[in-house]
Amino acid sequence: MSTTQDRTAHDTTATGTTTRTATTYLPVRDLDAPPAVRRASLGRPTAEERFTVVGAWVGAFALAWIVTQRLLPLAGPAWLLVAWFVLGLVMSAVTTSMTGRRVDVVDRVVSGVVTSGALVVGAALVSTVVFVVYRGWEPLLHLNFFIDDMAGVGPRDPFDRGGIGHAILGSAIELGIAIAVTLPLGIGTAVFMTEVGGRFAVVVRTIVEAMTALPSIVAGLFVYTVLIVALGFPRSGFAAAMALSVMMLPIIARAADVVLRVVPGGLREASLALGASRWRTVWHVVLPTARPGLATALILGVARGVGETSPVLLTSGVATFFVTDPTDGVMNSLPLYIFKGARSPEPMDIERAFAAATVLLVLVLVLFVIARLVARPPRASARPRRTTRAKRTAEES
Repeated sequence: MSTTQDRTAHDTTATGTTTRTATTYLPVRDLDAPPAVRRASLGRPTAEERFTVVGAWVGAFALAWIVTQRLLPLAGPAWLLVAWFVLGLVMSAVTTSMTGRRVDVVDRVVSGVVTSGALVVGAALVSTVVFVVYRGWEPLLHLNFFIDDMAGVGPRDPFDRGGIGHAILGSAIELGIAIAVTLPLGIGTAVFMTEVGGRFAVVVRTIVEAMTALPSIVAGLFVYTVLIVALGFPRSGFAAAMALSVMMLPIIARAADVVLRVVPGGLREASLALGASRWRTVWHVVLPTARPGLATALILGVARGVGETSPVLLTSGVATFFVTDPTDGVMNSLPLYIFKGARSPEPMDIERAFAAATVLLVLVLVLFVIARLVARPPRASARPRRTTRAKRTAEES
């Protein structure tokens, strides 16, 4: 139901005045109409769709169990999972085609494939961590395992003797030197490729992309040939750090290059328009904007270097005692300790290697968390809103 209101408009032309009457319709709320139904958000499945998806996969599991365990000679969990995946996609497509369109069927099948892939990756990661912790939990119960070294400890000695303190210290020193070398070089390379450009930048980008796929043994041989054989530098933690730098540099440079490209060009133009130089624009505008992405690039580089064994094995050697000077002789690290213990025929050495692998996983996790906290942008302080007397008076009236 609506009401009408007449409105008279006067149009003036060259010949005279013309009177035109128009009608305006004002909407009126119908009190007898039912209440409006709240619309569900886009992309959120309804209860019927969730029931269809869950029912299709449950039915597919039952059918896969009958086919593999009763009808065909395909016993075992592997064949059951494969049959469940295939039959689940088929049943999802069939149940969706009953009420949906072709695009709905394709969306349901692709969603099943993506979800199954994510579950497989997650299961592989969780199973690896659980297996490593299960095989090396006993040495982790002793405090000396974290603070002592293996000097004078035999392969059959109990777990209350010896530890990986020297390997943890060696990995920290080597990674610290490698980060100090690669972080400014990697970010500087990315800034040169993104902000400076030119023909030489294309050559640099090609070399960086080629070095990303460089095998770790090649980096170790390069540092061993140049630093140890040609220059006569001894095998030490510094040489191992240089080998890790070769592995980490292209990762950080390429990731930082991608991050700096994402920074909006309008920020650069605004800074230059205000009179800032190119260097001040990069230092005060581009780099702070890309700080979370640069922290992620550093994480990727450290994750590549912290677990490398072959470059460290060629350049640093193995030591069973604490070494604090990276230029004074051989230095052990966690990857080397794990490699040496896993190759040992003694079961206790193998358990110590799994325990050291657990410590390495925890260190990588802690490093990732710290980097994310540092890269998190500062939150704006929530200040209480003050209401003026005039505003309060207007609201009350």
